[in-house]
Amino acid sequence: MALTFVRDPQLTPALREELADLWLDVSQAGGAVGFVPPVTAEDIAPVMRRQLDDVTAGGARMLGAYEGDGGSRLIGTAFLKLNSHHLMTHWCTLVTVMVHPALQGGGRGKAMMREAIEMARDLGFHAVRLGVRGGEGTERFYETVGFKEVGRVPAAIRVAPDDHRDDITMWLPLV
Repeated sequence: MALTFVRDPQLTPALREELADLWLDVSQAGGAVGFVPPVTAEDIAPVMRRQLDDVTAGGARMLGAYEGDGGSRLIGTAFLKLNSHHLMTHWCTLVTVMVHPALQGGGRGKAMMREAIEMARDLGFHAVRLGVRGGEGTERFYETVGFKEVGRVPAAIRVAPDDHRDDITMWLPLV
């Protein structure tokens, strides 16, 4: 596993296409990245466009994880969503954290999270917030890189008419 991380990669048409494919694959595999399968590329497109527009406007920063010859294939992402409220600009929120489902379980996600945390630290943030969909068990993964659960809203996420999940807030102090 030779990963290459790129902070704030250039948002080329090729990267946008790779991101769309990755987001679709993760969503179809049941990853908690804003959708519930079955999902289509058309479902993801407007959400992805808004997120990348936010990056372009300076409201978010992107971390890309690449693997392959010379780090040629996008296999994971994490976005640091910046706060615009003047009392909260000292922390950011990690969103759309994903690693391709075929590559999970080999340490790539943990390596990417460590890089995202370092990116936040290098940007001068004092803490990182993370929202997790309950019922997936992913909070245990995030605990392995230092996040702690600090709040939970029961049944706040509806993944189906009869399936409600907790919205879990996790926090990682950096200073």
